[in-house]
Order: sequence, then structure tokens, then C-alpha cells
Amino acid sequence: MTQARPMRADARRNYERLLEVAAEVFAEHGEHASLDDIAKRAGVGSGTLYRHFPTRRALLEAAYTDRMAALAARADELAEGLPPGPALEEWLTELCAGAIRVRGLKALLGSAVMDGGAAPVPVCCTPVRDAAARLVAAARAEGTLRADVEPVELLRLAHGVATASEFADGQGGQIRRYLSLLMEGLHRRPPGGRPARERP
Repeated sequence: MTQARPMRADARRNYERLLEVAAEVFAEHGEHASLDDIAKRAGVGSGTLYRHFPTRRALLEAAYTDRMAALAARADELAEGLPPGPALEEWLTELCAGAIRVRGLKALLGSAVMDGGAAPVPVCCTPVRDAAARLVAAARAEGTLRADVEPVELLRLAHGVATASEFADGQGGQIRRYLSLLMEGLHRRPPGGRPARERP
């Protein structure tokens, strides 16, 4: 198999500058931001942009790879410092806040929770899905989360919470309230009051 040639220094600079500017522009204007504007702000021609990133989706995914990895790392930090239930809820809160604050990220997170098929999950979203799986498994084992809740289901619901909070005030001010309502509904609490681990 032929190995890809390493980029020349100038091509590498253009690539990194495009990623930096794309992250800023997508954050400001969302996933449908002008690619010509991104190229102009990066100081390159549109042809250079398309040589590195043949599609809008390719640029969006590349621009947010580091942010997705950071979200996954944050899940592990919270898991070390908090019990499983609170760690999961705090991580979902930060995930929702990021989806509102950084326009474009929400669309990418939406791709992370699709069921595949014709639109496979972007590689950059894998760390977030894996982090959700770890947190969900711990909360289920602890008994603070229903045993039948799947990680992708919780991510889909969190995506909905971000959308609902945007509808409420556009700033994410209702995220904690909505997530609290969601998590309360996902707890398994029998009449005696203690969480149960098994389905009836």
C-alpha cells in the first residue's frame, strides 16, 4: 500500500490555519457557514481549502476533532472525582452547554447519535460515544440509572435537552433543570425509595 506523502511546510501551515479558522467560523455561524469566508479569513484560496477538505462535512469533523477528544477526557475527569450518577449528569450538562455555545458542534453531536446506515458515525465522534458508554455503565452498575438505558439513547436525549434549552432562552439557562427532569425519569426508584438495578 502506498503511504501518503508528508505535507510540505507551507501546506501544513495552510492546513492548520484552515482548521483554526474553521473552528472559529463554525462556532460563530454554525455548520452552514460560508466556506469561501473560511478560506478568505485563513488567507488561502478556495482551491486550497477543497484540496485539504473536499466536503463541508470533512472540514467540520476535522475542525472539532480536538474538542471531541476534550469532551471525552472531561468525562474521565468527572468520573474520578464524582460518584457515577452525578458524574454522568455533570458531563451531560457540559455537553449540552457546549452544543449551544459552539454552533456547529451540535450538528456534529447529532451525527454521533444517528443509527448509522447511509450516514456512518464520524470518526471524531467515537471518543464521545465511548465516554458516554463508560459513564452509563458505571451509573447502571451503581443503580442510579435504569439498567435498560443505552449510551446512544442518553446522548440523543441530551441532544434534545440542548435543543429545548435553546428554545427556552437561547443561552442554555434551562439545561440543568431539563437534565434534572430527564435524569429523574431515568432513575429506577421502587416504592421503597432506593434505586433498583434490575428491571421488574
